[in-house]
Amino acid sequence: MMAASLLRRDKKATAAHLKADLNRTDNSSGLRQLQELLDAVLNPEKPAADTEALDWCKCLIAGGEGFEEFCKTVRSYDNATLCGLVWTANFVAYRCRTCGISPCMSLCAECFNNGDHTGHDFNMFRSQAGGACDCGDSNVMRESGFCRRHRLRTGENVPSIPRDLLLMSEMVLPRFILCIIQYLRDGYIEPDTSTERDLQKVLQQLEPQISFLEELTKMGGAMRTVLTKILTNQQTFKELSMGQEENLYAKKNYDKYLSALKNSGLVSVEEKAQGANADVTVGAEGGAGAMVLLGSTAPASPDESNKEEDQDAGQSVGQRKRVKLSSSTKDPCIIESLKHKCFLEELLFWTIKYEFPQKMVTFLLNMLPDQDYKITFTKTFVQHYAFIMKTLMKSHESDTMSNRIVHISVQLFSNEELARHVTEECQLLDIMVTVLLYMMESCLIKSELQDEENSRHVVVNCSEALLKNNTYWPLVSDFINILSHQSVAKKFLEDHSLLMLWMSFVSFFQGMNLNKRELNEHVEFESQTYYAAFAAELEACAQPMWGLLTHCKVKETQEYTKTVVRYCLETLQIWFDAIGFIDEPAPNQVTFHLPLHRYYAMFLSKAVKCQGLDLDSLLPDQEMLMKIMVHPLQIQACLSEIHSNMWVRNGLQIKGQAMTYVQSHFCNSMIDPDIYLLQVCASRLDPDYFISSVFERFKVVDLLTMASQHQNAVLDSEQERPMLEGALTFLVILTSLRIHLGMTDDEILRAEMVSQLCMNDRTHSALLDLIPENPNPKSGIVPGSCSFEEMLSAVADFKAPVFEPGGSMQQGMYTPKAEVWEKEFDPIMVVLRTVYRRDVQSAMDRYSAFLKQCGIHTGNPWPPYKERTPLHPCYKGLIKLLHCKTLHIVIFTLLYKIWMDHQNMSEHVLCMVLYLIELGLDNQVQDNTVDEEPCIEEHCHDSWFPGTNLLSNLHHVINFVRVRVPETAPEVKREAPPSTSTEASSYGQNSRRLTGNWRENLREAQVFSLVAERRRKFQEIINRSNTEATQVVRPKSSSTRWVPPGTPPQLVTEILEIRESMLSLLIKLHQKLSSKQNSLSASWLEDMDTSRHAHGDGITAIERILTKAATRSCQIKRSIQDICGKVCPPVPPKKNSPTDKKTMDKEERRQRARERQQKLLAEFASRQKSFMETAMDVESPETEAAMDLGASEVMESEVLYDCVICGQSGPSTEDRPTGLVVLLQASSVLGHRCKSKEAKKLPTSDEEHIYAADTCGVAHDVRLTLMQRFFKDSSCLQSVSIGWDGGVYVQTCGHTLHIDCHKSYMESLRNDQVLQGFSVDKGEFTCPLCRQFANSVLPCRPGRGTEAGTWHTPTNKKTCVLVKEVEDLQEKLGLFPTESNLSKEMEFVIKDIKNTTQKKYMDYGKNPGSPDNDFLFMYSVARTNLELELVHRGGNLCSGGASAAAKRSCLNQLFHVLAMHMRLYSIDSAYNPWTKLTQVAQSREADGFDEERPEVPMLFRDVPSLLIIFVLTMPQPLRKEHFTCVVKMLYNLQFTQALAAQSSKFSPEERHAWSTAGALKKNTANAEKSFEALLSHVISDLSTDKSVYKVNAEETSMLISSVWSPQSIEFSLQQFCLPFLRLSCLLQHHLYGDNLTGCLEEEEFSSLAVCLGLLPSAPQPSNVVHSASCLQWPVGAFDLVTQWCAEVTGLSQMQAEQSLTLLVQDPEWAAPRLLQLPDNYNIIFQYYHRKACTACKKVPKDPALCLVCGAFVCLKGVCCKQQGTCECVLHSQHCGAATGIFLLINASVIIIIRGHRFCLWGSVYLDAHGEEDRDLRRGKPLFLCEERYRVLEQQWVSHTFDHINKRWGPHYNGL
Repeated sequence: MMAASLLRRDKKATAAHLKADLNRTDNSSGLRQLQELLDAVLNPEKPAADTEALDWCKCLIAGGEGFEEFCKTVRSYDNATLCGLVWTANFVAYRCRTCGISPCMSLCAECFNNGDHTGHDFNMFRSQAGGACDCGDSNVMRESGFCRRHRLRTGENVPSIPRDLLLMSEMVLPRFILCIIQYLRDGYIEPDTSTERDLQKVLQQLEPQISFLEELTKMGGAMRTVLTKILTNQQTFKELSMGQEENLYAKKNYDKYLSALKNSGLVSVEEKAQGANADVTVGAEGGAGAMVLLGSTAPASPDESNKEEDQDAGQSVGQRKRVKLSSSTKDPCIIESLKHKCFLEELLFWTIKYEFPQKMVTFLLNMLPDQDYKITFTKTFVQHYAFIMKTLMKSHESDTMSNRIVHISVQLFSNEELARHVTEECQLLDIMVTVLLYMMESCLIKSELQDEENSRHVVVNCSEALLKNNTYWPLVSDFINILSHQSVAKKFLEDHSLLMLWMSFVSFFQGMNLNKRELNEHVEFESQTYYAAFAAELEACAQPMWGLLTHCKVKETQEYTKTVVRYCLETLQIWFDAIGFIDEPAPNQVTFHLPLHRYYAMFLSKAVKCQGLDLDSLLPDQEMLMKIMVHPLQIQACLSEIHSNMWVRNGLQIKGQAMTYVQSHFCNSMIDPDIYLLQVCASRLDPDYFISSVFERFKVVDLLTMASQHQNAVLDSEQERPMLEGALTFLVILTSLRIHLGMTDDEILRAEMVSQLCMNDRTHSALLDLIPENPNPKSGIVPGSCSFEEMLSAVADFKAPVFEPGGSMQQGMYTPKAEVWEKEFDPIMVVLRTVYRRDVQSAMDRYSAFLKQCGIHTGNPWPPYKERTPLHPCYKGLIKLLHCKTLHIVIFTLLYKIWMDHQNMSEHVLCMVLYLIELGLDNQVQDNTVDEEPCIEEHCHDSWFPGTNLLSNLHHVINFVRVRVPETAPEVKREAPPSTSTEASSYGQNSRRLTGNWRENLREAQVFSLVAERRRKFQEIINRSNTEATQVVRPKSSSTRWVPPGTPPQLVTEILEIRESMLSLLIKLHQKLSSKQNSLSASWLEDMDTSRHAHGDGITAIERILTKAATRSCQIKRSIQDICGKVCPPVPPKKNSPTDKKTMDKEERRQRARERQQKLLAEFASRQKSFMETAMDVESPETEAAMDLGASEVMESEVLYDCVICGQSGPSTEDRPTGLVVLLQASSVLGHRCKSKEAKKLPTSDEEHIYAADTCGVAHDVRLTLMQRFFKDSSCLQSVSIGWDGGVYVQTCGHTLHIDCHKSYMESLRNDQVLQGFSVDKGEFTCPLCRQFANSVLPCRPGRGTEAGTWHTPTNKKTCVLVKEVEDLQEKLGLFPTESNLSKEMEFVIKDIKNTTQKKYMDYGKNPGSPDNDFLFMYSVARTNLELELVHRGGNLCSGGASAAAKRSCLNQLFHVLAMHMRLYSIDSAYNPWTKLTQVAQSREADGFDEERPEVPMLFRDVPSLLIIFVLTMPQPLRKEHFTCVVKMLYNLQFTQALAAQSSKFSPEERHAWSTAGALKKNTANAEKSFEALLSHVISDLSTDKSVYKVNAEETSMLISSVWSPQSIEFSLQQFCLPFLRLSCLLQHHLYGDNLTGCLEEEEFSSLAVCLGLLPSAPQPSNVVHSASCLQWPVGAFDLVTQWCAEVTGLSQMQAEQSLTLLVQDPEWAAPRLLQLPDNYNIIFQYYHRKACTACKKVPKDPALCLVCGAFVCLKGVCCKQQGTCECVLHSQHCGAATGIFLLINASVIIIIRGHRFCLWGSVYLDAHGEEDRDLRRGKPLFLCEERYRVLEQQWVSHTFDHINKRWGPHYNGL
């Protein structure tokens, strides 16, 4: 067999041979050979994991050459002009709104960075669903934004490809693709039988094959063309798909495929069969009704099968029955099974079946740059659309699948050209709408709105997974996407049957998620389905609506609007019929979802605003308007009920709904259209009817009576006030809001912005988020309209971020300009837009603060009244609301009630009443014609007022009112009104004289019943529209009342004598408010200054109204003057009943209580503040320490301490010691110091690096290691200090406590199960007084006041005497302290100190745990704390005084604890460094010490370490004279070391010169104090037999170009000795309380020398201080120096250069710095977010950077875990001794790790608006904020992370 022989041959050779065969003209034998070979190689019966086949294909395609070279060759013919790079989720891409045509446009980082987008509105984003780069595609973006590569269209001039290059590919690939398809067919098992894993397994095996296809697509345009031909060729598919007849396998394989195809229609085969004998049919007018229009409807079928129905019922008994609609569309192909004609179709089919595997998706998308492929693929996608969605609904992984679907569809549908093409050719719109309907039909239930039993309406069930998990969003987002194209949207709007279908879809959401008010029990289970409901209405209804509205902006599109409006009204009518609605809404029900109403409202608004249509032509008859008005009004009333706590039993979720309804993302699709619709209804319906409906809906009708008492059938008395306030506020909003009634888009944007800024200062991003998107899209600026930024700068000022030292970080904020507060603050808009009620208060507080500050008004201002933009002429009818008798009666009644102090009135009620009056005065009705209807006497309210105009009604006096009151009311007890004749009524037909007849009086008195009024009006309207008014039998309202046990008193009718007009009531209220009898004089109108009226309280408001009324009408002016003239003190109404008094007093008492509380709070705050200033004061250096322990108290006899727990004061004793609250922390800050003052730069490219070799920690390590090579270990361990890395730093808050009190405090903390941010088991706690974090207590030693006097006495003893005394003191063995509580506690602290740092930072000796090691660690703790304090003081002691850090320092106590511990060690006198310091030793013979290593020479030793060793090992307390003596002796050594180090810096010539020059001075008197003499001595001593200077001299001469002068040498010597002097001085300050005096930097040396007693007294400025003049030699200087030098030159094993390195130690270090970061965050991000980790070589998911050393680590990465600890925590231990500062690359924030806890510190990178961008969500460019970075560095250096950052949590080693 030929194939078999071919198979055995070398693949490359075979391929070459076949290629040659095929290139001949007669290629039949070649073809046959190839086919046979392929049959053998690509045998689908072999396991897919076998890679042999793949290797064969690669070789065959390459035709004999290497596959890599072949790829290169093909790539050189790439003619693509698009980028088309495909990415998956989490990829970082860019979007530029300035360049994008489609909002979905995105660019890969490379194309973005290579294009020019400076100044554009762009952002970086993390892709959620994946995407593809659009660079080069002019359908999606403007060409100006293309990158360099795609702008030049390099692809177009590529030479055409030689035919034979891809010949083999054309032959081999069809078979390869078929093979993949056969594997897919074979591996597929229906999901109900298989698990997810089975499908995953098949895909895993196919991974290499699909990756190979992906590789091919990346070869460029030429290869893609070949692939496209193969994938779309129908002939090839026909030939190959079924397989040859004789091949059994292929046949079976094909059958599998066919059976899989069977269920690919929307209605599966089984469903169709069942449909015939289905038993569940629900006729649904809403949904199916609409579909019936389209054609015959098949009978409905139960969902999938009956068994599923039963499962549903079983799961929850109470679950409502699902309803299934049956649909038919005009396109039967959607419902039928699929048929495939080419490979591409079948490949997509399997992609869907396997739920969109990522690799397949990427392959299909990678092909898109090929235009032919793009078109075919889009059509194929549309053809499979219904099937895709059906699969999605059944998927378990619907989230992942949704993302993958959108990943594909967004690439296809964003392109208008393509979208239009498939809409026309493939009925894309029909398919989408049908599929949406089909989807929602799976979860319909019967609506319970209105008439529960008979309702025929169905709605979606929001608790279904489909809605809860947003499974519908891919579909909806595609639909919104295609509607954004004008051509497609027009098609949609022109297709009436589609529109009708769409309306029936929308009606599924109408009335969903119905809430029923719980009246008795609290609801057991609070369902959270409302999220799903709001999301569904927004995404599935509102977004498509806004999409359609954008295309209805001009006159030419009028017809579309008319059509939509017509269908909206029809569907609404169907809905009203289906729910059985007549005229009253069912009580205690509310749904927030009325998408049909909102569609109608928004299209109306657009029609009037943009298309110039006449409103009336689009409105239905009055009856329909009355129906339309009911449900939106119901929502407004329920909002008020919810805020009045009437729905509390429904749980928190109902509040959540009320908030979501007005929230910024929803308000313009929900509350705004609702209010607009009510405004439209109000402008067209009878105003009296409308007003009475409002008060009835708000349930406050019973309250609107003149009587002082009433019964309310529906409200409790505490709900009456908020409900009344709600009703009035609603009326004010309704009559004053102009968003849809004539404001331009710019004005709307401005109003929205102002209202948000008035509530609170806002960050830029918060403001962007809070401004509703829809009249003003924020992206893509609408031409001619004002941009967001311009508007923002017009209304607000930017407040740059500031820092409090407490560390709270602020962001850049925008705050309203002064003139905005003055002229534009609109409380009504604020009320409309607040989600939380507290925001309204916040806005008012800010407003009053502004008025106070400007001196405009000092009291409590009322919300200012704001002039409105004029109404659009269409809506003029709205003004009639303000001029109708019903409203005037309500206003009159309320004014009267407020004046009479009736219960449940409030300032807010008055405020709103006045607002309504003022609105009425400002908006007069134009036509002053008399009412059309003649005045009929039965109209009960016509007898109140003569007309409807507010102006004329204001001064109309009302004399008597008839009221119904309970018998118990005070009004009843009055006698009949006097029988004197008075004028009952001041006008026309009724002015009859009153006789003494009581009945007569009754006739005259005004009666008013809102409800009766409304019913009558309703009848009139119905009759007027000539419909049969079928009178509904309504239950009497009393029957629904719940009668409480004590039945209420009977109601009786009474007549009240009023004799007031609205005007007189206003004036009386003015007196009442200003509590002056005659607050308005008769002439006040004349001398009125109107300008001050804009801002103020109620008094101002009344004055403003009176002034306005007087200017509008002379009659009113006269009336006002009359009333003011007659001004007589109003007799306060008699308080007859005690209850009345109670309610009034209640308000007053509340007010007083509030004031008391305020006062108390203020007092408390001031006390707290003063405490904080004295005690806490974490960071401010100004205030002195509250307790600078050890400084001043030493002088007194005994130090007294206050215990902050028990509050007692007393000394610390052996038995009951007191301790300081301290925090011990390991610190490596000192070790990170460098020589240079400049901070190291963070590397941002592969060329840059950071070297750690020059840090202090490394330098000291190297030094110690070198010493340990040559010298005795115990000696080495006394010659250096450790603790540069991992030293223990001790700080205190300054508070003390008894140690036994502390123990009981810790016990209580242990038992307190509250979650603390610290771990009590580790000994952590917070100071009981100032709450600072702490973890140990440092015992204070008992005050020994007696010796203090002799301690400080200056000494006259000679140096040699003191030296001897010191030596004797050292000889004294440390007395073992007696066992006491104090000594025990001290041992505990030592243990704590040792546990603070890690073992590796304590063991430096050869034998770990030895006493020498311990000794080294102990004195190094002292050194670390001294050095750190120096760093905190700025590195020198020039500032003097106590620094901020000194206040937290507890060195005095620490020294005593360490000293006590060190007393346990005595230094062997033979090795005592003191003798070597002060005596010239007799030349000792070798006493058998030779075999041991020598000791460290004195010149190599670290002098400050020696100082600390001496002080700690001598008996305490040490007298000051001895301390000074030790310092003097050590200074000699330090100075000699300085000379030695200096001498090594010279060139040999210079060294020789100085040596000879100095030798001459040796004989002068003062030789021992002259540096020249000593220098020459050192040089000659070190040059002897084994010269240290032998190191190649050429190098040094190269290094040193400068010549040394005596001055420069002097300066250099001083610099060398300064660190020692600073430390000594600091130590002296802490031990003896000496003051540190400040000085200039130049004088630091002399000032410290005087302080330490090295110089007799302050030198005169004239003579320069010489460092040598401080020397005081105990014996001959030259002898001593010779001895020290001899130790160095006498070392036999050591090399000269090693000696030199040890000699030249440089004690001077710069302050510790964090790395220097680049200014632009993008530089860091681009370099590090794709960088591979050095440890695991993978790109980390969460990369992080250490800001101390620049290490790159994996945050939370399992890859780099060691012993269960993640890399960040490991690094923090290694680099910072458990303190780590990490910048998280992907989030731009910094986290701090401190020990076992961590906290989010914030970000040091802010955007242009001064804001952080945590997690880079907004993706705007970020820039380094220097101040923040300084604060971070400062907290690191001062070790105050624990105190300043509050939110700590345990990290469990998982970072």
